Amino acid sequence: MEPRESWAALAAGGVAGVSVDLILFPLDTVKTRLQSPQGFRKAGGFRGIYAGVPSTAIGSFPNAAAFFVTYEYVKSVLHRGSTPYLTPVTHMVAASFGEVVACLIRVPSEVIKQRAQVSPSSSTFRILSHTLYHEGIQGLYRGYKSTVLREIPFSLVQFPLWESLKDLWSWKQGHVVDSWQSAVCGAFAGGFAAAVTTPLDVAKTRIMLAKAGSTNASGNVLAALGGVWRTQGLSGLFAGVVPRMTAISLGGFIFLGTYEKTRQLLL
Repeated sequence: MEPRESWAALAAGGVAGVSVDLILFPLDTVKTRLQSPQGFRKAGGFRGIYAGVPSTAIGSFPNAAAFFVTYEYVKSVLHRGSTPYLTPVTHMVAASFGEVVACLIRVPSEVIKQRAQVSPSSSTFRILSHTLYHEGIQGLYRGYKSTVLREIPFSLVQFPLWESLKDLWSWKQGHVVDSWQSAVCGAFAGGFAAAVTTPLDVAKTRIMLAKAGSTNASGNVLAALGGVWRTQGLSGLFAGVVPRMTAISLGGFIFLGTYEKTRQLLL
């Protein structure tokens, strides 16, 4: 991949990440509180809907930029000499690598954000200080494995589906899709991926919100899912699925559409 393409992917990814995270932050707060073990009302209800937004504002740009730089680079390397029928596999592998790298930035931001979302009376800085004092750096990476285990399956569904829908639409109309068409494909792909990976998102939320010494503090995804299943059943595993699908469908539209448009302008 050329240096210019790398910089375009970095800038476009960063702009797209900030745009979608800030616009859809209230929906994300509602989803987090629905998944909280203390329940929606006790976690804050609709009060302080922007609690934790500073953490998101700081982490969005580098997180999304890291993902797309890695995604485009791995995709360009794997595309060389590969046959067309392996294209979906190329997108899956590239997205997986992108998520592993991006989560190194995303998880600390996500931990602070989600703890602020269920404690709207506490400031982001206070939650950060409390986490570092009581749990150290390890506390900021609580849920890293569960986040990666959520994001990789999500990306394995979303990105090949997004790329395939763009290719199909391009073939139907006889030219490459416009940025708004890419955004529509992103909305559909994101919503579908969000629905099927919601149980993993519930497990990730429970682990990130867990206090040191609790059952979920170990970061075991299967244990977290088992606990939710025993106490709340199937409905618990899909808690917050509607706001999650709504947020990610809209997010896919904004995120991937903004990414394509910004990248086209920069190239």
